[in-house]
Amino acid sequence: MVDASAPQPATTPAGQPELKRAIGPKLLLLFVVGDILGTTIYALTGQVAGRVGGALWLPFLIAFVVAFMTAFSYLELVGKYPRAAGAALYTNKAFHIPALTFMVAFAVMCSGITSASSAAVAFGNTYLKVFAELPMPWVAILFVIGIALVNFRGVSESVKANVVLTCIELSGLAIIIAVGVWAVANGDGEPSRLVEINTADTTWLVAITSATSLAFFAMVGFEDSVNMAEECQDPVRIFPKAVLWGMVITATIYLLVSVTSSLLVPADDLAAAKSDALLKVLDVGAPGLPREIFSAIGLFAVINSALINMMMASRLLYGMANEKIIPKAFGTVHPARRTPWVAIVFTSAIAIVLVSTVDIGVLGGTTALLLLVVFSIVNVAVLVLRKDKVAHQHFRAPTVIPVLAAIFCVYLVSPLSGRPARDYIVAAILLGVGVLLWGVNWLLMRAAKQKEQGPQEPVAS
Repeated sequence: MVDASAPQPATTPAGQPELKRAIGPKLLLLFVVGDILGTTIYALTGQVAGRVGGALWLPFLIAFVVAFMTAFSYLELVGKYPRAAGAALYTNKAFHIPALTFMVAFAVMCSGITSASSAAVAFGNTYLKVFAELPMPWVAILFVIGIALVNFRGVSESVKANVVLTCIELSGLAIIIAVGVWAVANGDGEPSRLVEINTADTTWLVAITSATSLAFFAMVGFEDSVNMAEECQDPVRIFPKAVLWGMVITATIYLLVSVTSSLLVPADDLAAAKSDALLKVLDVGAPGLPREIFSAIGLFAVINSALINMMMASRLLYGMANEKIIPKAFGTVHPARRTPWVAIVFTSAIAIVLVSTVDIGVLGGTTALLLLVVFSIVNVAVLVLRKDKVAHQHFRAPTVIPVLAAIFCVYLVSPLSGRPARDYIVAAILLGVGVLLWGVNWLLMRAAKQKEQGPQEPVAS
């Protein structure tokens, strides 16, 4: 029975209960670290080594610098507009082009859902197989449903689960780093590999930028946090430190892992190992350590990645509904759990379709491409919105930083970076689906508006 005397949650302008503000500075920091780490460093090390060679650390360092500069734009904007919807909200306020806003939201949502779907496939098709052979894609589907239930349960429960999973995830990378330190201290490793760049079939610049365009996918995730702004305590104050420190922590871990990998294993062997590259490092540095330990950690890593990405995707839809860019039904909040349950169901349904029908492995580079396009737009939007003043104090980025970040992002999007044509083809298909959905949404909104206006009275002659 509901206690009528209990204080009722505040409501949004649309009449829905406000989301629960359960995320403080420490939880936000761990959210950022867990989201950036995700599963990408576990899977991308071999592919990046195949493009750049032994200088594996360099693409991760450049990707961090570009992402770090872009984070300044996000921090200024989330300080001015501490609401869900992130990049889509900023695009809408800066350019007032509904179609562009919708496409930005669609691209960001796709990145979250495809990342979560990739994690679901990795859960059932890679790490779980070490312990048990179970039918796919049913394992992946049940995985997505389980993530949806945690997401629906509440942001407090979801973020606390993220804390535990992030700590486990960090332990796996700490093992790799510790193994590397131990092996190097005992005379193993080849330091000369750290400056080797693969110029066998390309120039050194293209080798580095091509690897960076892929490594950039390992640095994304910080932008997901801005979609949680309405569930943070005092977001204007806590976001800058949490996001910037979270990025520094993860970049340090990436650099240590990449240096360790290059010291112990030749680049060709890392590339040949593909997603098992870190297991290859483990085999060389600590051959007696059971693979099952690292595989168990990998299971928790993919759970964490999927949970955070599905939280982001659902909150993005919720925020867009409140901005009236998509139908208001997506902004429906469960009165008891105070979570956007319609958005959770919708994004989970898309993920289930993806894990059932699509080879998610081809979407990693495309997801990075789409996010780089979004980051380019956000870096421009922050400059456009300087004319929009707000009453409260907020973080302000030095003007030169978003300018440089926009230039670097556009370069990594362009074919000059050495990005494979496949990325552009898949991105064009995804954006084509987005254009189709925008058309359907426009027709639905137009019909709803005409219904509200009612039949027009004939003009008397």
